[in-house]
Amino acid sequence: MLPVVLIGVSLVLLGIVGLQFMYLFYIDRVFRERKKYLQQLEHRSDQLEEKLAAANKRIAEQNELLEAGYPRSIDEVWAEVIDEH
Repeated sequence: MLPVVLIGVSLVLLGIVGLQFMYLFYIDRVFRERKKYLQQLEHRSDQLEEKLAAANKRIAEQNELLEAGYPRSIDEVWAEVIDEH
């Protein structure tokens, strides 16, 4: 009777170890996917920062052109542009 109980306990423990290994592999896969996703987000962030810098540069250039063409304040110029449309 005792050997049967010991075999049953060992099989239960073996099943628990198997479940722990499956969970370990699952957590490892999730970690790798999140790491990959984070790298994609960082790459996208870099692209958006470049676009933002280009947009800010273009706005600065346009403001310089407005200042050169219209020595008045920019608010007055934009008010006129809005009124024209």
